[in-house]
Amino acid sequence: MTGSEKLIYVVGPSGAGKDALLDYARAHLPPGANVKFAQRWITRPADAGGEAHRPLTMPEFEKRVGASGFAMHWHAHGNGYGIDGEIRDWLQSGATVVVSGSREHLPQALKDFPGLQVLHVTVDPAVLRERLLRRGRETTAQIDERLERASRYTPPRGARVTEVRNDRCLEDGEADMLAAIMRIATA
Repeated sequence: MTGSEKLIYVVGPSGAGKDALLDYARAHLPPGANVKFAQRWITRPADAGGEAHRPLTMPEFEKRVGASGFAMHWHAHGNGYGIDGEIRDWLQSGATVVVSGSREHLPQALKDFPGLQVLHVTVDPAVLRERLLRRGRETTAQIDERLERASRYTPPRGARVTEVRNDRCLEDGEADMLAAIMRIATA
């Protein structure tokens, strides 16, 4: 990629509400907006909860990695995650592309797509803790580990980062996400 394409890489801790914000933005784009949202491939069943994704097995994932079928891929929390190679075509056609990424994968994504812009979804730690507890998927120790990791996170030096706060009412976070995407798409 040349670096002039408009790739938006969304990151934030689990429980920050990235999926809700992205779903809202996708549904409320202005008519004619040339913005595409990549759906992640994940090695977990389709009915596992969480974001809508393209399910595949770990052997299928590794086969796609080996065949360069992903523009980006990483492992986290025992799963493989991939972003389809179709985003390269979308970018080359002039579309703005939005990807839900991984904080740990961001340095590699910046190497592969030097022009990408980061939308970092942030949440007050107390709000994040409450969301994770309500979700009920993890032990208190696992939640504490997630909170610690979130508090230590700093985007890589040189990354173009816009913070999207999502610890007020959901409508504020949704409006901020849509506005940030459209600012980038229309720049």
